Amino acid sequence: MSITVYSKPACVQCTATTRALAAKGLDFDLIDLTEDDAALARVTELGYRQAPVVMTADDHWAGFRPDKIAALA
Repeated sequence: MSITVYSKPACVQCTATTRALAAKGLDFDLIDLTEDDAALARVTELGYRQAPVVMTADDHWAGFRPDKIAALA
């Protein structure tokens, strides 16, 4: 399963999300939105205005969502 987390520095929800994914043993790619203009444009086009944005093959969401993370495991 492909999981991508779009985050930004000093983001509490981003840290909580990546820690929860790691605790479940899920591999993910981490992309810093402050360093990747194309990634920022991609999540903005989807209507997101907060980080983190998590994308999987079947779903995407913003913010720390333990329910969505649990469903991935």
